[in-house]
Amino acid sequence: MATIGLIGGMSWESTAVYYRLLNEGVRARSGGLHSADVLLHSVDFAPIAEMQAGGDWAAAGAALAASARRLQAGGASCLVLCTNTMHKVADRITEATNLPFLHLADVTARAVKAAGSKRPLLLATRFTMEQGFYRDRLKAFGVEALVPQAPERDEVHRIIYEELCRGRIEPASKARYLAIVERAVREEAADGVILGCTEIGLLIGQGVCAVPVFDTTALHVAAALDFTAELERAAA
Repeated sequence: MATIGLIGGMSWESTAVYYRLLNEGVRARSGGLHSADVLLHSVDFAPIAEMQAGGDWAAAGAALAASARRLQAGGASCLVLCTNTMHKVADRITEATNLPFLHLADVTARAVKAAGSKRPLLLATRFTMEQGFYRDRLKAFGVEALVPQAPERDEVHRIIYEELCRGRIEPASKARYLAIVERAVREEAADGVILGCTEIGLLIGQGVCAVPVFDTTALHVAAALDFTAELERAAA
């Protein structure tokens, strides 16, 4: 089997979901006792979060590039970065190895386009909502992502770092996220919602919103399974 290399730990709460979904996906596809062939390097999130807050993206990129090299040395066939925000330093990762890198914004954009959504609301960390590295990547696929209003962005960001990344799932925060989505649908004609932080799927999901929900964690996992299946077919 091809080996999926996971750069995780940012936070481990969502990395655990990646691991579960990968194994569930392999079992659904192959049956029996089959499970995913995975290498995981899970970093300590605290120093990475400090680098994010301090704007030291060069140091953060160097840390994840080192993680990528460890996974390549361990025999990974491709790289999956288990966080939307840290795709800001995706170039540092792709420069560090010659492994295929499954960019989460590309995976998400293709799913949004396939669903016919043109103006999805992007819920994510402040970095992902406000900086261009992610939204510009979506735009290259023709996806014009909306973002919440400034006070809403503050609340979305706070809930991610103070609650979801710490394993706290609060009903009041779920209600707040849903209210933000409902306002964007009503006032800005949002026609979808991108869960642009891998922890947000712990709080809301498909069926709780009036528009399609694009769970980036689930989309990334499906793309990784498709990619490694293609590698295996080519090697057969």
